[in-house]
Amino acid sequence: MRLAHDRSLSYDQLVSVTLRALSILDTFDWGHRRLKLSDIARRANLPMATAHRHVQELVGWQALERREDGSYQIGERLWRLGLLSAMHVELREAALPFLQELCAQTGDAVQMAVRDGLRALCVERLAGLRSVPVVSRPGGTLPLHASSVGKLLLAWAPEETQREALANLDRHTARTVVEPARLGAELAEIRRTGVAVAREELVVGASSMAVAVTAPDGTVVAAVGLVAPSRRPNLASRLPALRATVAAVSARLRLRDAMSTS
Repeated sequence: MRLAHDRSLSYDQLVSVTLRALSILDTFDWGHRRLKLSDIARRANLPMATAHRHVQELVGWQALERREDGSYQIGERLWRLGLLSAMHVELREAALPFLQELCAQTGDAVQMAVRDGLRALCVERLAGLRSVPVVSRPGGTLPLHASSVGKLLLAWAPEETQREALANLDRHTARTVVEPARLGAELAEIRRTGVAVAREELVVGASSMAVAVTAPDGTVVAAVGLVAPSRRPNLASRLPALRATVAAVSARLRLRDAMSTS
């Protein structure tokens, strides 16, 4: 890539080139996994010629791949680098065996998320034999106020983040909590009980329940949730299994932390 070897660029020019390349990569998400060059330019707010030049450099570096139909998708090299992230190596790998066991035990969909600003970023999602279709998928995001994993993460978010979230409550279904005072009281109850519940607040027909995964210092680092059909009256009966899962994940994280510092 030009930004990696062109020593004629000034520092400011290099930063500008880097940011443009990153803005191009940022145009891709779960709803836009394959994009035409014109779409990339529009979503990155770049002139076509500029977008074309940077896209070709990214293709050469294998950060992007060009498909036979002329569209582009995230490349293999970027995928390999992503596997080195702490999110994947430390959190997802530590949790996955326990999430799989929970999914098999309950038959429900299981998801794990971390907070990313004012959204809940889905790290893992497993579908059970009796699970309802869920909107989350690894790498996708969920609203903090309308999902159980999101509510749990919001309950332990900094006060500034909570205030900003409470000021921007979008309605997703008729049951979405959009009254700041009501949601604030719910967050306080989540901090008291350690359990978050969302009943058809994001998707009609689906209810969910979440519990926190904690780091060795007690910090909430992730939320693990079960998603089940709303018609099932005994969602709370899954709570012991859910608590056991997050306890096992938290213990695994503590063990890894102890081994890395020994």
